[in-house]
Amino acid sequence: MSRFEASHVGSEEHPTIADISECLFFSPGDGRIWLQDQRMVLLHTEALGSLRRELIDSLGQEKARGLFTRAGYVSGARDAQLVREQWPEAEPAAAAMAGTRLHALEGLVKVELVHARYDPETSDYEGEFIWHHSSEDDEHIAAYGIGGSPACWMQVGYATGYVSTLFGRLVVFREVTCRSMGESHCRVIGKSAERWDDVEEDMRYLRAREFVGAPPHSGAAPQAAELPTPPRNSDAMVGASSAFNAACHLLHRVAPTTATVLFTGESGVGKEKFASMLHSIGQRRDKPFVAVNCAAIPETLIESELFGVERGAYTGAGAARPGRFERAHGGTLFLDEIGTLSYAAQGKLLRTLQEGEVERVGGTRSIKVDTRVIAATNVDLRQAVREGRFRDDLFFRLNVFPIHLPPLRERRDDVPLLMSHFLQHYVRKHGRQPTGFTQAAVKALLNYDYPGNIRELQNLIERAVILAPEGSLLEVHHLFTSGETLDKNVLSVRPDGHLAGAARALPSQPAAASPAMPDRAGSGALRQMEESLIRRALEQCGGNISAAARVLGVTRPQLAYRARKRGITS
Repeated sequence: MSRFEASHVGSEEHPTIADISECLFFSPGDGRIWLQDQRMVLLHTEALGSLRRELIDSLGQEKARGLFTRAGYVSGARDAQLVREQWPEAEPAAAAMAGTRLHALEGLVKVELVHARYDPETSDYEGEFIWHHSSEDDEHIAAYGIGGSPACWMQVGYATGYVSTLFGRLVVFREVTCRSMGESHCRVIGKSAERWDDVEEDMRYLRAREFVGAPPHSGAAPQAAELPTPPRNSDAMVGASSAFNAACHLLHRVAPTTATVLFTGESGVGKEKFASMLHSIGQRRDKPFVAVNCAAIPETLIESELFGVERGAYTGAGAARPGRFERAHGGTLFLDEIGTLSYAAQGKLLRTLQEGEVERVGGTRSIKVDTRVIAATNVDLRQAVREGRFRDDLFFRLNVFPIHLPPLRERRDDVPLLMSHFLQHYVRKHGRQPTGFTQAAVKALLNYDYPGNIRELQNLIERAVILAPEGSLLEVHHLFTSGETLDKNVLSVRPDGHLAGAARALPSQPAAASPAMPDRAGSGALRQMEESLIRRALEQCGGNISAAARVLGVTRPQLAYRARKRGITS
């Protein structure tokens, strides 16, 4: 894949604005609009402007800016995924310019390229653009007039999300001039994160967790110094997806209370990190945070570990010892994998939660404890109750405020941010100097299912940082070396080592080109085979596009787009 440098818009490389426009489908009869296979809506800019004013007036400008920046990031990340799926063979220059055309197609802004440069050998990016007719500026100026700071928050988030997802490393965009500041147009500059002197100010608006510790709005916008300092270790909570933001919002709501919280989700989604953050932004932050993995303690010792033991209670108990509840007095006790507790231990835990006191093993008196309990499980406790493996009364005592943490495959918008975060962390930790990810590695990481969730992504990147030669890009074979299963229907490796969209075929037919594969990826014979597959599928399904799409293994909008481009009617 070659390095690209561009200045001004002088060529219509694939995908062109016409190609992108053909990805837009309207179905007014059933109230749906698609951009490829993504559901879209038409919304009055005045309605969005009204929402913007209410958020600024009620939450303050800092929080409102964060909300709009993260929403824009998700939109840009989704559009980058669309371009990758629709044109898997597009060169970096064409794929990057597709984002500017999508931005315009969606009615947000007209984008003029000043210059852009991307070097795949170092994964380094730099670009400068002029924005005309920003809809975001129109509404901000109408509400607040000309001010002293840029206001295209959602569009900056979009650019950051699009390019970061496209190239698989954090690329930060900044708006240096804006119509909301009295300028005739807006000017933005994007660079690979490490090329900026400091990106913490930019990242504050991408991290929902930066705002979970802020107090409820009291009429004045919070100052930057009042927000928590972002951690620089591998345990940092990083994300911009709607699922991540929703969990952070619930965290903020329950943090000031003493309510018991139950985190649910698969192994590796970050339940202990969320529990630690909950403690750190709550009223008990200055008191102990004690974490215990219930599955790691033998059943014969779990009671003494939780509730303590008196001297002489059993052989080897030469001294009295407080349990985890007493050690967490005044603070927080985090019980991970609580579903593994024995039935007897569950009964004693229930009594402690109800009475606020513990009785040590071998003891004869009760000890008062003031401990907030946070529990976590990767199993379905309701099902465990139905099967008689978990006490229903304890379940309802724990399930006061449940927070579900989704698996990483359901928050893919966060993957580019996590990739960049873990890469920087392990570069510092191991003293290595990789320059980024190859495009093949980016596509592999964006499409992998992550059965081990964030923990697995973290391990993959640490492994690759150690294996890759010094000063080189991280390749697929540096990442996936331990039997991980890549989806061959999404990923295939070309002879040059880069990934391409794998072919799909009709049942009992040999593998052939996917209807979603771009024209430039194949010869005339390949295009004829694609057309033949489409016609055969439509005939087999009686002209039903949806059924034919299922047969071919693509989405309905993808098939409709390819059929229309080939002049095929159903």
